Amino acid sequence: MSTARTLYIHSTDSEATEQLAEKIGHRLRGGEVIELASDLGGGKTTFVRGLVRGAGSQDRVASPTFTISKVYSAPAFEIHHFDFYRLPEAGLIANELAEIIGDPRAVIVVEWARAVQHVLPSVRLKVHIEQTPDGSRRLTLQAPLPLQHLLTGIDGGL
Repeated sequence: MSTARTLYIHSTDSEATEQLAEKIGHRLRGGEVIELASDLGGGKTTFVRGLVRGAGSQDRVASPTFTISKVYSAPAFEIHHFDFYRLPEAGLIANELAEIIGDPRAVIVVEWARAVQHVLPSVRLKVHIEQTPDGSRRLTLQAPLPLQHLLTGIDGGL
């Protein structure tokens, strides 16, 4: 018997994706790790924008593809947003990531996580975003038992 909860959500547009992420952002407590997966331009930064807003941050969200990481300040914690797209190996950045994992004053969001799989905890919210032929998005969210509070009250249609 699996203790993970999986939600399948159809998002009609970028605004709906942001709204979903905003709902999850409202539920963040600090200490969570979120792994985002999609193709280039698939909606990862859009998701983070909603997540950051939902956590109560006024910071402007931008993709950290060229800077590797960005930090957004929310009232109860910081959101550390990592993008490992350009790195076949994480190197020293993996050490930075490992140091903040588990910090209750930090939420970690990782894009292109293959370079840091060895560092990420098994208890993390996994969000996979797929573009559909009609331009909408299909999101698959997998939450292990300790993170199911993030999906409480969220349904499959947006």
